[in-house]
Amino acid sequence: MTQSDPNGDSSVERQLAQTVKALAESEARFRAIADSMPQMVWSTRADGFHDYYNARWYEFTGVPAGSTDGEGWNGMFHPEDQPRAFALWRRCLETGEPYEIEYRLRRHDGVYRWTLGRARPIRDGSGEITRWFGTCTDIDDLKRSDQAKELLSQELSHRIKNIFAVVSALIALSARQHPEARAFATAVRTRINALARAHEFVRPHTESSKPTVGSMTLHAFLTDLFKAYSDLKGKPRIILSGDDATFDDQAATSVALLFHELATNAAKYGALSREDGRVALDTRRADDRFILTWTETGGPPVAGPPAHTGFGSSLASLSVEAQLGGRLERKWSPSGLQVIADLPATALSRRRAAQNVA
Repeated sequence: MTQSDPNGDSSVERQLAQTVKALAESEARFRAIADSMPQMVWSTRADGFHDYYNARWYEFTGVPAGSTDGEGWNGMFHPEDQPRAFALWRRCLETGEPYEIEYRLRRHDGVYRWTLGRARPIRDGSGEITRWFGTCTDIDDLKRSDQAKELLSQELSHRIKNIFAVVSALIALSARQHPEARAFATAVRTRINALARAHEFVRPHTESSKPTVGSMTLHAFLTDLFKAYSDLKGKPRIILSGDDATFDDQAATSVALLFHELATNAAKYGALSREDGRVALDTRRADDRFILTWTETGGPPVAGPPAHTGFGSSLASLSVEAQLGGRLERKWSPSGLQVIADLPATALSRRRAAQNVA
């Protein structure tokens, strides 16, 4: 027999009433919190059926309450973004992966604004998804600011590239007016061109300009730099092997100057001065070091180190030791010059190293 209180209500009925009251209060608190947030908040059933939007959603979109329930939300996106957003949402429902996407959402005045959409699943004790909760954040102003910065960066980079060309042209013009300085002018121009190639590699690129320099790796950079030293058929005479490495603009100038000097000297006096001469450049990661070994073969016999250290050699040493924090060693064997650049493993990508430490 069910125990009743003096008013005739059973204890089960009281517990049920208390549970209903607690649920109503919890839902009221959730709605109050959700409606106070600056983001648009929404939730769905486990199958992805949208059944809740906060007040901010309706304020932003201007649509009648309930009109975007179910799958009506997709019609609020820009037509070009709808297939992508819907396909990703369906995949997340199937896999349980978090949902994150940028799309253009129609505002109440008909203007489409870039929005960041995110959603995470809620699981029960057995791991089954019971609901999805998501947000939409207006990022249009930030997006336009980033686009403006990118445009400015592209323009600045283009102007820097033009400066390299103008300086090179001025040196060439001066050399014609002063023939006695032609050798010096040629050496300066080739170094400026090496810097220009380094800048071309690391400057900000659009999608259409990226393929001209390849990906941001050491081997891609050096392959581009060494194209000028290929044989008449375009076959490389400087052969790369070993470990590749992530590469950034902080190291590009120093690496460009080092290997430009080595390649130029090899073309004048070393292995590349003869048709059958070759250079092997091996790059190896060893613990916390990255070692680059330049080995020349097939060139004129080497009698020993030069009597005087030229500017190019000093520049190469400065690039490795002062700029990259490494060590530079030269071995003058009869078969050809060997140069070993022993660098800290982080020297080629200092930004990534700093991010890893952080």
